[in-house]
Formats: sequence, structure tokens, C-alpha cells
Amino acid sequence: MILLSILLDIGAQLNIWRIVAVSEKKAQDIANAVLPGAGYFLALLIVMGGLAFNIGNVGGAGLGLNILTGLSPEMGAVVSGAIAVGVFLFHEAGKVMDRFAQIMGFVMIALTIFVAVKANLPIDDAVVHTFVPEKLDVIAIVTLVGGTVGGYITFAGAHRLLDAGIKGKENLKEVSKSSVSAILIASIMRVVLFLAVLGVVSMGVQLDPKNPAATPFAHVAGDVGLMIFGVVIWAASITSVIGAAYTSVSFITSFSPFIEKHKNCFIVAFIVVSTPCWQPSADRHKSWCL
Repeated sequence: MILLSILLDIGAQLNIWRIVAVSEKKAQDIANAVLPGAGYFLALLIVMGGLAFNIGNVGGAGLGLNILTGLSPEMGAVVSGAIAVGVFLFHEAGKVMDRFAQIMGFVMIALTIFVAVKANLPIDDAVVHTFVPEKLDVIAIVTLVGGTVGGYITFAGAHRLLDAGIKGKENLKEVSKSSVSAILIASIMRVVLFLAVLGVVSMGVQLDPKNPAATPFAHVAGDVGLMIFGVVIWAASITSVIGAAYTSVSFITSFSPFIEKHKNCFIVAFIVVSTPCWQPSADRHKSWCL
């Protein structure tokens, strides 16, 4: 199922990125050209969805720092939000964002590979069932594809290439290569994490229902494994915070020269708004506010 979902991911993203690159227009402008007003509606959906998802992303980053440092999840969320904001305070924010995402991606993959190797996974069974699955679950495939190229996610790279000046028919080969590479890199993480879980489950270990994703890490390396899990979840979350904010704002920049000129400020504002702040309420219970 994972292999099939990867092939579908490549097809969908390759098509979208090539259209955006050749048209030299962002998705909302293409939508407006096809159906007047559709681009504005699309942008509204993207911004609303991006904000909702980003609140979850910031929360995930907070949990990651909680595991790593002992900070409360609320304070960890605020610190992570501040780090994400810091990326866009640089003059060359785009390049900083790209480099930060690359480093975090490498860290996630490297640490998860370590856990997968230590999990003593059944490689033979994994290889066989990659090509000959026992059951083809359509719902699972749709979920995997939707989580990779669904919603605003697949437009992030396409819009980033436009902003970097990589567009037009003359750059189509580079765009196609970047599109496929992005899917393959993301898929490596998906496959490695799956193998880590498979290795642990095949040994008869029961996944913790309260935190199933952490079980392989904790089983393989104990407290160190939990620290690795903390790094992985923080890296995944903080890059998602940055990506969701950048992509959401990229859907409104073409509507106003003012937004385009000050897009980094809008991205910072988006992150600030989506970062929950924690404070004790009058009855001393924790409360969240935006």
C-alpha cells in the first residue's frame, strides 16, 4: 500500500508542480483564470485550513520539547513558535527556511533509521509484501495520499520554486526532478518509520494505546529512544509550522502588492496567531488562548 501511495503521490505532485511552473502563476491565480472568484475561495480555504493545522503543528512541537527538555507542552509550543518566527526574521528568509528544513529532514530520517535497524525488522516479509500485499486497503491508500499531497501541502514546494525564480518551460526538467525528489525523501521517512514499527510489533510488543508512535523508540533504546522520538516529533512539527505558514500566506500574496512586499511579516503574524499561549486562569486551571 505504501508503494502504491508513493506512485500516486508522485503523479499528483508532478502534475501540479509542472502546471504551476509552466503557467508561472500560483495556484490561486490559476484557479481565478479557470473560474473567476475560485482563487479567492481557494485561498480562504487554504488559510483557514492552514491555521487549524498549524495550531496542531505548534502543539506537536511543544510536546517534542516537553520530551526533550521537560518544559511544559505549553511553554514548548511558545518556544517552538518563537524559533519558527526567527527563521523569517532573516533577510534571506527563503534560503534559511530551505536549509532549516533540509537539516531537520536529515535528522529525522537518520534517527528513525537507527531505530528501524535496532528493531530487528523482518526484511524479507517487508520486501515481499511491498509488492504483494495481503490486503489492498483503499481507505488506507487514500489516507496516505491525502496526508502527502492533499490540501495545501503539495503547493508548498511549487510556490517556493516560483518565489525562487525557478519557473517556465526552460526549467521544467528541474521542476520535475525537484517534485519527484521531494516525494521520495518524504517517502523514505514514511517507509523507515513503518519498518521500525513493524520490527517491534513482529517481536510481540504491544503498542502503547496512549502513544503508539513512541513505542518503537522506547522499546528499542529505552529513555534514549524516547529522546530520539522527541527530536523526531519536534523536527517534524517545527518544519510543518514553517511550511504551513509560508504556504498559507503564499496563497494571498498575489492579491495585493502590499502583502507581497511584506509577506515575511504576514508569515510571522500567521505563526504568532497559530501559536497558543498558556496562562493560569482565575481558578488556577490551565487555559489556552490565541
